[in-house]
Amino acid sequence: MKIAVIQTDIIWESPKDNYNNILELIRNLDKTDLIVLPEMFSTGFSMDSKRISEKNKGESFSWMKKLAKDKNSSIVGSIATRDNNKYFNRLYYIKASGEYQFYDKRHLFRMANEHKHYSIGGERTIIRQKDFNICPLICYDLRFPVFSRNTFIKSSFNYDCLIYIANWPKARVAAWTSLLKARAIENQAYVIGVNRVGTDGNGIEYNGRSRVFDFKGDRIDSFQDDTKQVQIIDINKEKLNAFRIKFPTHLDADEFELKNLTN
Repeated sequence: MKIAVIQTDIIWESPKDNYNNILELIRNLDKTDLIVLPEMFSTGFSMDSKRISEKNKGESFSWMKKLAKDKNSSIVGSIATRDNNKYFNRLYYIKASGEYQFYDKRHLFRMANEHKHYSIGGERTIIRQKDFNICPLICYDLRFPVFSRNTFIKSSFNYDCLIYIANWPKARVAAWTSLLKARAIENQAYVIGVNRVGTDGNGIEYNGRSRVFDFKGDRIDSFQDDTKQVQIIDINKEKLNAFRIKFPTHLDADEFELKNLTN
């Protein structure tokens, strides 16, 4: 499965400029199965939720849907979204067919007061594409291993690939790369972390450091810091299955149940 990971700058609260920047980056993109954009790709990580949020399936959703159709590829990214008089940091996963699923960010970054401007999300969303089950999560979710934990029930893993889309600041980027690698190892899954570059409207700096790790925790990308880049990553289900059979740590895993996951 071929995945295009887009590490880009984000123009503060300017959706149309960000659409154009992304289109320029992927103008010559060959056929891929999935395009991964950073968190809040159309606005940056803004807490002005009442002003910047779009209605559910609004302008940025429509842009993603058109892009998915034009590129004949699924696309994932998050948008500040207004739904039933609440505001969410909502991740959409849209397929070329127009079919979509969404996930509302569960862990809101209180150090930026995200919990005061957006509503908490609920359960994870699992998307099936080709022979992969994919679990897309958002930024601060990465710090909570129980929420990210893979399960093995009735001879089947819950997911094969974790995706974290983020606006993760340069000041804490060492934690970002360390935790991405840890999630790959502990969950025996591919892990894709896409982060932005540049400086946001609050003066927060981002140096990217997007990463892709395989199921052993080995890095399989070549992203550079502070650089707008597109990387094509090929993930292989047969290699993943072979490793899980050879090294079946999941058979000794502790059972657990997540509670209070309703809004």
